[in-house]
Amino acid sequence: MKRFGGKVLFLDRSDINTDEIIPAKYLTEISKEALKPHMLEDLNLAGFDPQSRQTREAGIIVTRGNFGCGSSREHAPWVFEVNDINAVIASGFARIFRQNMFNCGMLAIELSEHTITRIFNHNVGSAEISFDLHQETFTITSDKGTETIHYTISAFDKALVQADGWVGFADAKY
Repeated sequence: MKRFGGKVLFLDRSDINTDEIIPAKYLTEISKEALKPHMLEDLNLAGFDPQSRQTREAGIIVTRGNFGCGSSREHAPWVFEVNDINAVIASGFARIFRQNMFNCGMLAIELSEHTITRIFNHNVGSAEISFDLHQETFTITSDKGTETIHYTISAFDKALVQADGWVGFADAKY
């Protein structure tokens, strides 16, 4: 199973699309590793630098609504996976992106906008999140303090995460 948790990359914008996550010009690459340096390179967000240390060291993304909208492609979760980002926490996801995350054994946690705003209050200095997958909670720690938040995912999506994705799940079940 993947390692869940790490430093948080806050992306304070709704409607971040798959072309901003991984530009279409890289979809002909034949390995996930070839996608690695291009993660979020076309993201239009004031002050954001895709090559910054904060971006490179992130293990978790916290963002707003409709994350992963646009074209349906597995490359968007793959570029996160190859960059050791294994969870995205948002107030909403595009349906196909969300399922592609779980199919890759990664977490796509949907919370209310109110809760996302509370999490964004931790966007001072450095913030880290640790997960308890069995209890369906995560704890965010920052200069603002520590807060534990409960989330819910379906039993099937949880099984996909625990099996490292669809292929591992299918191998174990069939």
